[in-house]
Amino acid sequence: MNNTGSLYIDKPSFLHKLDGGVKLIWVLIWSIFTFLFMDLRIFLGLIIIGSVLLYLSKIEWRSIRTLVGFILAFTVFNSILLLVLTPNHGAQLAGSTTPLLKIGFYTLTLENLFYVLTISCKYIALLPITLIFLFTTHPSKFASSLNRIGVPYKVAYTVSIALRYVPDIQREVKHIIMAQEARGVAFKKGDAPLGKILKNYVTVLIPLVLGSLDRIEVVSNAMDLRGFGKAKTRTWYVREPITTNDKIALVVGILFLVGGLILKGQIAYFWYPF
Repeated sequence: MNNTGSLYIDKPSFLHKLDGGVKLIWVLIWSIFTFLFMDLRIFLGLIIIGSVLLYLSKIEWRSIRTLVGFILAFTVFNSILLLVLTPNHGAQLAGSTTPLLKIGFYTLTLENLFYVLTISCKYIALLPITLIFLFTTHPSKFASSLNRIGVPYKVAYTVSIALRYVPDIQREVKHIIMAQEARGVAFKKGDAPLGKILKNYVTVLIPLVLGSLDRIEVVSNAMDLRGFGKAKTRTWYVREPITTNDKIALVVGILFLVGGLILKGQIAYFWYPF
């Protein structure tokens, strides 16, 4: 996080120089492309391409490891739920059943295991492009670029505030936990039973919500005092012209999506190699 108060980290990469609106369009295109398929081969390809782009963005690992860890933990949790709650869905998609493990009424099949692996890779394929967008997009420049492509400036400014607000929430959670730990509340493994620790984390929500509401009121009053929203249009302090690289990136994105639509009609919905 830098002095913009957002997740944006200034680095000398071509991804940082791209227009924020173009990067948002790329995120949408990437997401549509991902959800068109249920093919592990395609998701692995997207993960590799996204990882290369993330490397080229020059964002340091220590800056993104918390978000990556959270997403991976959520993916693992979601995979476990899918294995438990949809034990036969993979077999239905694959058209075959290969039992691997039987526990009481529950039977783990190779097809369902492969289905859950495919779903997990599908979610992970969205991670690199999302991180690139969050960490290479300046909030003010992004808001102005949204307004340029036709988004009302009130909506654009709301998005800008939301991007700035994410690290504020992270910082607030950290401060609340530190204050609670100073009072003897356990948040670390080994200091208390797991159930107690989870319960203690729930107690963080109350001061977090109250602090957030207070911050919202302060920002709202400040904007009202400055007459925000009275005029139909507004000028932007930070606005950069569309460059040739932006146009090339947009054309490549459109071709990428068209290629996905063509590929969609040529392969089966669920790829199962066994």
